Amino acid sequence: MSSQSAAAPAKLDAAVLKVAGVVVLGAIMSILDITVVSVALPTFQVEFNASYAEVAWTMTAYTLALATVIPLTGWAADRFGTKRLYMTALLLFTLGSVLCATADNIGQLVAYRVLQGLGGGMLMPLGMTIMTRAAGPDRIGRLMAVLGIPMLLGPIGGPILGGWLIDAASWHWIFLINLPIGIIALVYAQFVLPKDSPEPSESFDFIGMLMLSPGLALFLYGVSSLPETGTMSDNKVWLPMLVGGLLVIGFVFYSFKPKHPLLDLRLLRNRNLTVASVTLAVFTVAFMGAGLLFPSYFLQVRGETTLDAGLLMAPQGIGAMVTMPIAGILADKIPVGRTVPFALLLIAAGFFTFTQVGTDTSYVLLCGSLFVMGLGMGGTMMPIMTSALRTLTNHEVARGSTLLNILQQIAGSVGSAIMSVILTSNLNDSAVVPGMTSPDGAPITEAGLAIAAQRDPAIAAQVPDPSILERGLQFVADSFAATFMVGFVLVLLTLIPAFFLPRKREQSHLLDDEGSRPAAVPLH
Repeated sequence: MSSQSAAAPAKLDAAVLKVAGVVVLGAIMSILDITVVSVALPTFQVEFNASYAEVAWTMTAYTLALATVIPLTGWAADRFGTKRLYMTALLLFTLGSVLCATADNIGQLVAYRVLQGLGGGMLMPLGMTIMTRAAGPDRIGRLMAVLGIPMLLGPIGGPILGGWLIDAASWHWIFLINLPIGIIALVYAQFVLPKDSPEPSESFDFIGMLMLSPGLALFLYGVSSLPETGTMSDNKVWLPMLVGGLLVIGFVFYSFKPKHPLLDLRLLRNRNLTVASVTLAVFTVAFMGAGLLFPSYFLQVRGETTLDAGLLMAPQGIGAMVTMPIAGILADKIPVGRTVPFALLLIAAGFFTFTQVGTDTSYVLLCGSLFVMGLGMGGTMMPIMTSALRTLTNHEVARGSTLLNILQQIAGSVGSAIMSVILTSNLNDSAVVPGMTSPDGAPITEAGLAIAAQRDPAIAAQVPDPSILERGLQFVADSFAATFMVGFVLVLLTLIPAFFLPRKREQSHLLDDEGSRPAAVPLH
């Protein structure tokens, strides 16, 4: 290949960037929605007179809907075409958002969140497929870096946006804001995405669907119930996890029999895809699980408002924005096995600070550490996905991106549950305050009293001995530090599979089904 031809693919022309804009709009809606709703849970408790366990279903129902629909996306993309399906997903998500804003009770809100999840679950894997096909073989890294922006900024921008909308308007607007974005995305997609040319229909794997979709939903339901129950022995946890796990395992053995399985695990014969998938799964468990606790530290230990906690997380997003474009360029030129380990070490260096947090740790130190972690994040997630997808054929891309999204969804849910259970377990070891009980007669711990006092100064004024709150707050800080230590160790463990990422440049990327290297998909 001449030097000229080798250099040409590095440029992202206007047509490709327009496609990226459509996909990013969809990803922003889907990812921001998760974190925006998370900050509204206390508001839902007041508005609908519901318990935390009841309002938590607004998050769980969305996650379960994602898990149910993601496995179908690869087949549906081949059958109906990516443009048609992507616009359908946008429509479902936008419609679900509007309905959520009209909910009169918690049951209606949970039901409408399911509809949202059915649309949102298809947006990310379809977006990855569309962008991978549009980029051509040698520009995946740069284009995937564009898709990575909402994936990394969602957890930061969500609390800021959610806190502002709830304070300035009402909870309804955390859903209604998706209406104008969804309309713009639909019109944009109609004019920018290339016309569909769906391939001949493959037979639909009904047996696989009956095993995988409910299996994933049941397993994630059990995992999501773990923080609420605090124990694996509860029937609400182990029973759905067992049934769901058996269904998923049954699907794994079954999937090698049909010619066109619902989820093509034969793709894992591709070494790059397998190594990248394992690395991504371990990283997601470690970072996404612990990452949800960073704002909680600012809220529960430092007594910050939801908006301020979101703003304190901003350095992480800024760091990611600095390195992500650079990582995208490097991913197209240098094997990711030579860059990702260094990015993981940056994350570990920043993460270590949070294993030492106290009640008065310097915000300058914490924000600086978040910035360093952001630098590492920008060079980790999307380069790993780039490595996973670039050696697949055009026909395999939709199914490969579906596989990656399922792994990421499972790993994120498992990571969140693990970190929540560890933190809750640590907090439950706090000393009981003598003579104080909750309205239902349960004993009140020093840690629980300290957290409540951070939310409501009136509670602090009623505590006769201030040293109780001081001890409780220190115990809460120590509990967060111990939980962050688990996440730190998991980040270090991610270096093990990352060591096996490709260290030599591959000769064939994004092959077509005959084994030749196509140009980017024509854009009209």
